[in-house]
Amino acid sequence: METDKSVLVWCSGLITLMIFCNYEYGVDRWISHHDMFLQRFVFRYILSLVAFMVPYAFYQLKKPAGYFQNPLFILMLVLAPAIFTLKMALVYDFRFTDDSQLNHYWNRIIFWPFRLAIISIIFFLIWKRFYRGSSFFGLTVKNFEWKPYAWMLAIMLPLVAAASSQPDFLHVYPKLKMVEEDINSLTPGWLYKLLFELSYGSDFISIELFFRGFLILGFLKWVGKDAIIPMACFYCTIHFGKPLGECISSWFGGILLGIVVYHTRSIFGGLMVHLGIAWLMELGGYIGNN
Repeated sequence: METDKSVLVWCSGLITLMIFCNYEYGVDRWISHHDMFLQRFVFRYILSLVAFMVPYAFYQLKKPAGYFQNPLFILMLVLAPAIFTLKMALVYDFRFTDDSQLNHYWNRIIFWPFRLAIISIIFFLIWKRFYRGSSFFGLTVKNFEWKPYAWMLAIMLPLVAAASSQPDFLHVYPKLKMVEEDINSLTPGWLYKLLFELSYGSDFISIELFFRGFLILGFLKWVGKDAIIPMACFYCTIHFGKPLGECISSWFGGILLGIVVYHTRSIFGGLMVHLGIAWLMELGGYIGNN
């Protein structure tokens, strides 16, 4: 499989510029600091739309293919960033108990599964209306072979180990430290920690379902392999709040996972890699901080 090299260069320049602006001027931090949901939604939507739509505009300039003449393609192109922006902009605070620390813990526990439930319902409605007859955006074990992905994880292990010694990495990971103070007095502590890590892991189901399932497999019938680069650009922007090295690597990782899904038509391989890396980073952060 080959992609248009000039489009790849243009998109690499686009994402490089966006990464520079974010880490130089704090774009993601500025968006996150807005208290009003509508403000967060609008600004993040614009950021996501630019990252997703401009690469398709590059393709259109390079080899006019009529993508933008298809009303359904336009609808999905505009709708896709809105779906993920809704997931990222949602903020809530449910009251489970009068204990503030325990209440904080349980809100964190449902944080990612709640978002997964919302995005899954939206995708089910889209799939039922426009994609009946195909797999549910790559949720199929057909053509799935686990061994290549195990090798990918093995290759990532020394890289994660190296990152685990860096201050910016240890500032962010493990995510578990968000709730450690909440569960210090609870027993058995390992059970509450395990529950948190499983909840955290559920976020990667929604990420793979959206980026590799919807943005690749959902767009194949219109754009074929050209779906990979726009997805990778969009995917990179959701890492703008992460350490710089992780953000840059997400651009290349997004392309790699996109190629895998394009050939296998299954998101389970990408999910295995993504979850494995996420939990390795949790372990690396936990060891590095202790």
